[in-house]
Amino acid sequence: MACAAVMIPGLLRCSVGAIRTEAASLRLTLSTLRHLTLTSIMKSKRKTDHMERTASVVRREGLALSPGWSAEIVSAAKVCGAASESPSVKSLRLLVADRDFSFKAGQWVDFFIPGVSVVGGFSICSSPRLLEQERMIELAVKYTNHPPALWVHNTCTLDSEVAVRVGGEFFFDPQPVDASRNLVLIAGGVGINPLLSILRHAADLLRERANKRSGYEIGTIKLFYSAKNTSELLFKKNILDLVNEFPEKIACSLHVTKQTTQISAELKPYITEGRITEKEIRDHISKETLFYICGPPPMTDFFSKQLENHHVSKEHICFEKWW
Repeated sequence: MACAAVMIPGLLRCSVGAIRTEAASLRLTLSTLRHLTLTSIMKSKRKTDHMERTASVVRREGLALSPGWSAEIVSAAKVCGAASESPSVKSLRLLVADRDFSFKAGQWVDFFIPGVSVVGGFSICSSPRLLEQERMIELAVKYTNHPPALWVHNTCTLDSEVAVRVGGEFFFDPQPVDASRNLVLIAGGVGINPLLSILRHAADLLRERANKRSGYEIGTIKLFYSAKNTSELLFKKNILDLVNEFPEKIACSLHVTKQTTQISAELKPYITEGRITEKEIRDHISKETLFYICGPPPMTDFFSKQLENHHVSKEHICFEKWW
């Protein structure tokens, strides 16, 4: 998730130069990682648990290590920063020194916590460029009674050690020779997390194109983002900074459904009171546009169905549900 990646304000940061010295201490042995993974999977019993919901989803694999071992890449990570993004959401910055660890914009991680038997599932909200440059990823976790979320909000401290494994089929990873596409990103609540990663990746692609006159040529990007009120709209400054940096390429429409306080002058031009409408999305339909949707299941189902009804190819509709 000058430095090409957008930084989350208020995060305490590890020194980039510390990565080399941290690498050895962050590496867990293969047997330890395997034990942590298998134990967590076996103890994950609730139907709403991340591991059960995503059991059929492919995780990122490395080279085969031995017969019978899946060679999925599980990497040690250390918490290097934390910040409150809203009254209910806390962001984390993790140092992942393992050079075999990588991800595509939009993917999530299995989040293994020593001493917590349940595995978390959290979308990465940073750009892949931040990982390439600083070996960092960023997550944002909403407070719930699920053990991994409780740990993040109540127990996690700077230098806490965890392990992460990349998975997910919801991502944007264009190659330089691919056809140019517009993006429409539709987010509800904490569904902004993977879409912010995609938005940041798109901004990195725009910078690369401007600086090198090469690389993937992306079209326009429009973000529709809905939350209960402006305090629950995550990463507002990050989003508006990108809109201001690329006014001809990136635009956003921020929706609030239960606003009770006055909206600030800075936000007001971008705010619509009420839900994202089908007409707003329909106005952006074209053969060159990809739609990415992430939010509560009813919202995701509604917009994906509406797009299909308007003859948008299923290959151009990508969605992910977070329960």
